[in-house]
Amino acid sequence: MSSCSDEAIPSHPIVLGCGQLCLDYLVTVPSFPIPDQKIRGKSFKVQGGGNTGNSLTCVSRLGLGSRILAKVADDSQGRWMLEELESSGVDTSFCVKAKDGVSHFNYVIVDNQTNTRTCIFTPGYPPLLPDDLTESLILAVLDGVRVLNVNGRSRETELLLAQKAHSKKISILINAEKRRTGLHKLLDLSDYAICNANFPQDWTESPSSPSALLSMLIRLPKLKFVITTLGEHGCMMLERCSNEVSGSEKETDIDELHQSLKQNTDFTSVLPVCNSSQVTRLAGNVTGRLVIVTAEKIPSSELVDTTGAGDAFTGAVLYGLCTDMASEEMLVFASRVAACCCRGLGARTTLPFRTDPNIAAFLGAQL
Repeated sequence: MSSCSDEAIPSHPIVLGCGQLCLDYLVTVPSFPIPDQKIRGKSFKVQGGGNTGNSLTCVSRLGLGSRILAKVADDSQGRWMLEELESSGVDTSFCVKAKDGVSHFNYVIVDNQTNTRTCIFTPGYPPLLPDDLTESLILAVLDGVRVLNVNGRSRETELLLAQKAHSKKISILINAEKRRTGLHKLLDLSDYAICNANFPQDWTESPSSPSALLSMLIRLPKLKFVITTLGEHGCMMLERCSNEVSGSEKETDIDELHQSLKQNTDFTSVLPVCNSSQVTRLAGNVTGRLVIVTAEKIPSSELVDTTGAGDAFTGAVLYGLCTDMASEEMLVFASRVAACCCRGLGARTTLPFRTDPNIAAFLGAQL
């Protein structure tokens, strides 16, 4: 996975995701409507959604085995969502079906004027609960899994699964978007974390984003790296390293390290570029390095919809973890995959296949 790790990679890795599935009703509009206004949509699409399903579809298109554990209503929408995942190569055979339920759905308004999207989520029922998981189901769904992806939306069930995964030495990647009850228990078990721009500071109450990432590594000793995605500004990762540094080496201030990296990073590049620090001693007895990656600059004529870009990024990171990509390569690769997603309406429309010329160079030696 990382140049800071000697962890072995199974020969046939499978990614397992546990989370919610929903149906996205996407509409593009010339500009966001004001109250009492009637406007005409420019395009419309119905597509499966949900963070977990999107990321696993990405993983599958890139060529890895992917498997999902979720609960869906036994209605036309639920059946359609499962069929769509299966058509993309995602194994849905472990999903739980509720006979008397309603599927989750999401209205997504894509504003062409500001290149933003607004999501209105309507939760369905019933939720995925620990009682839905028998011991035999848990063992079967974890069989052959290299990485488990969780996000805390079905926290009690995800925690049960994560505890079993931890006992079987299966790596856990968590997507953290906002504070949720009991999320800290999942964070404690996680090996890797991908956060949105707000979560690290919100969770740690740190004064800056770099210091928040360091605080997460200090509080979560099992965590090998934490990534914060920054939209059009790229992403930043703080990676824990086992490399020894001189006992006399002075602690490096994380904010000063960040400023130094930023000053030496080419933010004008059209394609993503990566800049990483040397392994250094940080506060809290953490030895690590900071990595900055810029975002791909997508021409306005090609930028359609940012829905699912973060999920595509996660899918690419999951691929990188399973195929032993170096951290810098993995982050640049994930940025390219996320940019592909932004060129079509919906989270899955333009998720790339491994033959896509935008990413093929990264995959030539993989698998």
